[in-house]
Amino acid sequence: MIRQAKFLISQHPYAVDLSSLMGNLDITAAAPVYRGTLNAVWFRRRKGALIACIGQLWDFQSTEPADAGEFLAQLNDGRYGGRCHARWNGRTFWADDEHRDLRDTHLAILQPMLANYPDVPPGYDAWWTFHAKGTR
Repeated sequence: MIRQAKFLISQHPYAVDLSSLMGNLDITAAAPVYRGTLNAVWFRRRKGALIACIGQLWDFQSTEPADAGEFLAQLNDGRYGGRCHARWNGRTFWADDEHRDLRDTHLAILQPMLANYPDVPPGYDAWWTFHAKGTR
């Protein structure tokens, strides 16, 4: 991923919580595999309406990264995007089954995030994208 100075919704940017990197290195596989996750928030357009999403970026990597920056630098396959746990469109809230009990926690981030578009919520570093500037 690449850190962009400017927010461009067309490049599907993510704001990440750099302190949230979690993962483990599986050395029992034929080749070592690190499976990591990093908490993230992002904006998207859905049926023409702006929505705020919260979830995780994830990846399988061949080595354990030293930190979130290294994890993001090695994260280069964006075809699946972030794993969305919840989203807010200004009127309705949706959460996956596993995260329904976090409604109040998620809304505390998503409501002001949507109201202050495109500002970055406190505690998040932005904007990270899979696309190099000017490319798709």
